[in-house]
Amino acid sequence: MIVNDRIVSYIHSLESSNSEILQKIEQCAIEENVPIIRKEMESFLRVMLKIKQPLNVLELGCAIGYSAILMSEYLPEGGHITTIENYEKRIIQAKENIKEANAEGKITLLEGDAMERMAELTSGSFDFVFMDAAKAQYINFLPEVLRLMKPGAILISDNVLQDGDIIESRYGIVRRNRTIHSRMREYMYEVKHMEGLETTIVPIGDGITMSIKCD
Repeated sequence: MIVNDRIVSYIHSLESSNSEILQKIEQCAIEENVPIIRKEMESFLRVMLKIKQPLNVLELGCAIGYSAILMSEYLPEGGHITTIENYEKRIIQAKENIKEANAEGKITLLEGDAMERMAELTSGSFDFVFMDAAKAQYINFLPEVLRLMKPGAILISDNVLQDGDIIESRYGIVRRNRTIHSRMREYMYEVKHMEGLETTIVPIGDGITMSIKCD
């Protein structure tokens, strides 16, 4: 947790209830130990979607469809989400949840490897991107994501502070997590220093970066 647990609990207590379908999916995620976005991230996404009013959203990492369905509820009329997922079991669940949410007209689920599926998409197609896929791949996804973003598009990347581990020495990290640790550090340095991007790191939830592709 990046911020004080008591503050987080208080913030959570102020949140309004989600739609019935989202509550159902959230309960399923808890029971099956499927990671979904944190409440702070939900609130942040809602506000950013209302501000940006994007017509074309790209999501990397659909999982069981929770965040895609959440975002679909806050799109302007005519808005659409393209979401990508590679894990077959999650794809089946996501399709069922999207159908139950009556969101099939707003959400297109692409199955398979994110790099391969992104390569099939048209440059400059998206005005909002939410990245919540394999954390070690963020740095590899970045060039393709930038190709797909319109000038002025927003990129939000979740879980970048790794429960605070990001500030630790590489050798203080469990060996199996060292690749994620080093690549996430590389990713954050890149988005903070890349010409043509303006990026802020926000310590909410598990930490996010929000980047704007300059005109």
